[in-house]
Amino acid sequence: MEEGDLLARVTASENKSTALEARMSSSEKQVEELQRENAALEGRMSSSEKEVEELQRENADRPQVAFSAGLTDSGSVGPFKTDFTLKFSKVFTNIGQAYSPTTGIFTAPVRGVYYFRFNMWESRRSTYTSVVLYHNNQRKMRLSDYIDGSGVVSASNAMVLQLEKGDVVYIVLPSNYGVRDDSHNRIIFSGFLLFPQ
Repeated sequence: MEEGDLLARVTASENKSTALEARMSSSEKQVEELQRENAALEGRMSSSEKEVEELQRENADRPQVAFSAGLTDSGSVGPFKTDFTLKFSKVFTNIGQAYSPTTGIFTAPVRGVYYFRFNMWESRRSTYTSVVLYHNNQRKMRLSDYIDGSGVVSASNAMVLQLEKGDVVYIVLPSNYGVRDDSHNRIIFSGFLLFPQ
């Protein structure tokens, strides 16, 4: 082999070696970059997992309060000579057990903002009907109407109340008024915790 050929082969080999070293160096840099990105991604995933766990703990600690109950299947209720707290005995939902069908009273288990909905229904003609929503001993809202000779009357309303732990909410049938409910669940009292405070 001639010296020129040998020199050319050595130069080519050195060039290949330099190119290979450059590619190896580039690959090592890419691997290092990928490792850094992977570490950053793992850090973000770990942080996200911690946030999810924290939210799950918060939700587990957050009280769950919701109820819905119908008045009765037995027809007419009232009129009575004195105001009468209505006992909604047909409990459909009572998450948190804050509503008592025995007393008709909802007792706030925690301080917070609550939503309540209630209605009245009556079908006896030529009579007045009314129900009142109370918070503790304070009247908050009254529904009233007169039924003429043509049929029935129905009314409903809702209210958002800020309650302290132990506050009570209930529906009263005023003296000398009546309502009517049956298996169609015409009169419902419902409430739930919007958010604790």
